[in-house]
Amino acid sequence: MVNLLIAGDFCPNSRVKKLIDSEDYNIVFENIKPIVNGSGYSVLNLECTIVSDENTSPIDKCGPNLKQSPKVLDSIKFAGFNCVTLANNHFSDFGHEGAIQTLRALENAGLDYVGGGKNLSDAAKILYKKINGHTLAVVNFCENEFTIATSTSGGANPLNPVDNFYKIQEAKRNANYVIVIIHGGPEHYQLPTPRMQKTYRFFVDAGADVVVNHHQHCYSGYEIYKEKLIFYGLGNFCFDIETKRNDAWNEGFMLTLSFSKERIDYKLIPYKQGDTNPGIVLMKDDELVTFQNKIEMLNEIISNPELLVASYRKFIEDTSMDYINVFNPYMNKWLRRLKKRNLLPAFIENELAVEYLTKERLLNLISFIQCESHAERCLNSLKYYYNTRIKK
Repeated sequence: MVNLLIAGDFCPNSRVKKLIDSEDYNIVFENIKPIVNGSGYSVLNLECTIVSDENTSPIDKCGPNLKQSPKVLDSIKFAGFNCVTLANNHFSDFGHEGAIQTLRALENAGLDYVGGGKNLSDAAKILYKKINGHTLAVVNFCENEFTIATSTSGGANPLNPVDNFYKIQEAKRNANYVIVIIHGGPEHYQLPTPRMQKTYRFFVDAGADVVVNHHQHCYSGYEIYKEKLIFYGLGNFCFDIETKRNDAWNEGFMLTLSFSKERIDYKLIPYKQGDTNPGIVLMKDDELVTFQNKIEMLNEIISNPELLVASYRKFIEDTSMDYINVFNPYMNKWLRRLKKRNLLPAFIENELAVEYLTKERLLNLISFIQCESHAERCLNSLKYYYNTRIKK
């Protein structure tokens, strides 16, 4: 029997950062520490760069550059975790040097890692672990954002279904059980896109026993496909943000897996984090009932292709302007309103046209093109805008 626990995104911000800086780890982890320690092997997604040299410079990218001190790894060990996944959109927020510092800190802390490395070949390595006489293989990759490794620089292992297929096949030849952990999907959307479902099912066809996703900052549902398990979102594990309270951001679940020759058993362990209490608090009573009802609703949509497509279409309709506005020269809402009313002086229009490709806009456009979830949303948003605003 192989018992495994997998948790989602961990980046200690705000109140949690203060607690970890003061080594008050128990306040953060006391409710889940016995569960983590009770597993045979436990994996957590480290959603930041570990920077020991404060002079290390951040890269240019969309979104925040997240970094923490090596003390964060002490808290991870205190909680009982054995391994971290590194294939995410923040692993090399501080460039090659930040990636190398993170790898060195993990090795010094005695923590296993997968999905990140000193170069692309290193980042793509499979993690093998012997547990109770069985070999477990973990394959980890993420959608293509700004932290992807190259042949000469450190970073994350990218989502590339062809390359990923061969790695999963390699893992299947050399292990009893294969876990694929992916970091991707639209943020704040509680379902997989049809593309994600098709791709993740393909990874099962390639040989994965379980596929687990995180990144969206909210939990999603799951399905059983060809007697294998696909979990489409674990939610944040511990990601305290001052502006996020009583929100989907604050809810998630840890996943326990038990492997035997006959079957794979699983259990969801739901909790709240970064809410009234900064630490992780297990759900109970009415909270558990609400959580279970929500999971069942999500699973029903996931199991129905028409509902899944309709839900994603509605999401695009509701959020399309987030993408359309990046193509608009008038990114400031007041300028957009003046332009719409033909009140914008010509000299300002001309100046804006010259300054169209700003650094911020270029980084957004690069992100929209290179990242699978962003590209998918961008294309569908443009089509929706054309069909509803332009097409005669």
